[in-house]
Amino acid sequence: MHEVYLWPFQDGVRAGAGNVICSYQRINNSYGCANSKTLNGLLKTELGFQGFVMSDWGAQHAGVATALAGMDMAMPSGDGFWGDHLVKAVKNGSVPESRVTDMATRILTTWYQFGQDAIFDKPGIGMPLDVRQPHEAIEGRDHKDGPVLLDGAIEGHVLVKNTKNTLPLRSPRMLSLFGYSARSADSLSPGPGDLLINLWRFGLTSVSLSDVLSSLLGGQQTRYPNIAVNGTIMGGGGSGAGTPAVFVAPYDALSTRAAQDDTAIFHDFGMPEPAVVPSTDTCIVFGNAWASEGYDRPGLYDNFTDSIVKTVADQCNKTVVVLHNAGPRIVESFVNHPNVTAIIFAHLPGRDSGTSLVKLLYGEAGFSGKLSYTVAKKESDYGHLLSPDEPAGKFQKFPQSNFTEGVYLDYKYFEMHNITPRYEFGFGLSYTTFGLANLVVQHVNGGNSGEWAEGAVIPGGRADLFDNIATVTVDVTNTGNMPGAEVPQLYVGIPGGPAKQLRGFEKRFLAPGTTVPVEFPLTRRDLSVWNTTAQKWWLQRGEYNIYVGTSSRDVPLRGILTID
Repeated sequence: MHEVYLWPFQDGVRAGAGNVICSYQRINNSYGCANSKTLNGLLKTELGFQGFVMSDWGAQHAGVATALAGMDMAMPSGDGFWGDHLVKAVKNGSVPESRVTDMATRILTTWYQFGQDAIFDKPGIGMPLDVRQPHEAIEGRDHKDGPVLLDGAIEGHVLVKNTKNTLPLRSPRMLSLFGYSARSADSLSPGPGDLLINLWRFGLTSVSLSDVLSSLLGGQQTRYPNIAVNGTIMGGGGSGAGTPAVFVAPYDALSTRAAQDDTAIFHDFGMPEPAVVPSTDTCIVFGNAWASEGYDRPGLYDNFTDSIVKTVADQCNKTVVVLHNAGPRIVESFVNHPNVTAIIFAHLPGRDSGTSLVKLLYGEAGFSGKLSYTVAKKESDYGHLLSPDEPAGKFQKFPQSNFTEGVYLDYKYFEMHNITPRYEFGFGLSYTTFGLANLVVQHVNGGNSGEWAEGAVIPGGRADLFDNIATVTVDVTNTGNMPGAEVPQLYVGIPGGPAKQLRGFEKRFLAPGTTVPVEFPLTRRDLSVWNTTAQKWWLQRGEYNIYVGTSSRDVPLRGILTID
């Protein structure tokens, strides 16, 4: 709980988060919104959270229990369990009036925290539920955000293979494009009917309509498709998603660039076994791995896309595979094909999907993205984590996940079980080369370096958890001939724990031949474990292994930090 799942909430609270949502699932058989240990205990007491807790939509399953457990706001409506029922609960003593006052205080606290009393001119305006109805137009875009959106799209692409000098492209005479994820969906409009408008609202326009209908009718046991065959995906679907008002698909941008360069361009986005024009310089195959809120992926690859890749590669000496993927995607069926000469995990690039890809393919921008997950050679390499804990037997109504993997997730799991991945966590290629040198590990004087964190509780936890205990510095040099960016990564081996745990990373853009120093602070929390007996963060005495490299497996620089 503390070393994995609570960690990002701790960072969020420390950074000033105003509210936290309580979730749908149960924790130790108590619904998330009625779990006093997590809300009152961990969040509001241990982490010193001063904002409010809001239910996820429809996640409230009790009245008095949720009020006493620390939930402060019910969404989208409180009438079912609160409303008049909460008034009665206060009057009959089931819920102290002070608890309701605390709810209101926490909600108003965030109102003032974010300046909503001063900077929001007309609170409450916005679009109606049906955006096709007349409403006041709100321009929420800012042209100054354009470069940020483009840079994010560029840096989210990860190049994992590049042979035969395939990339960057250099004035190709002819390109051939294949695959369903190259073009925009057939409709990016709200369209008639509630189903179509919801596809548009929730970023699901690329999903096959028949797949959506079957999932709606199939119930909990439905297995959803692996891919969105109606066009490229630009973002994750769900209540936090949307269809961009402006969008450039990969095919749009590539065809425009080809026209500028007088490059012949052919495409086949419909045939499952496409034919390649023999004189093509380079072929690009586009596929995706789709997922969304409420729609889990049934697998980590799909035979349909893999077949298209292999069919094209059998006919084309330089085949580039571009995958728009929501998470890990196994590539074993084609990664060793001699004509699959480049593979790009493009992830979910957003509105500038095509623009960013063209800049990368032609070398106008450099690849600098790194994998935030491990790509295995086969699905079973991920172990039990790939298999959902289904409602079955005596747990039909209360499915159980026991988290027996502990903190050994992703690269920590692979290292513990000595499993060699295809592409490891933190991996990503560039158009240039880099070197790391001069590792220095130093203690920092000041702050609490004793065994136990004892500081006052501030938003985020005990204040001394964030005291710097040591610093690690390293020099990064661009040893190649092109400008580019490298991401040195700091891993720590804590006594009795995983061999390596990521504790820092920094991206540095460098001209050829230049060197910059990078410094990583190591806090008490970075080096501590949660002692379940003492119920405190514990800084053990002993030797800590320090590693700096460019991925979880490529760590050429190693040192020791001794805590006395």
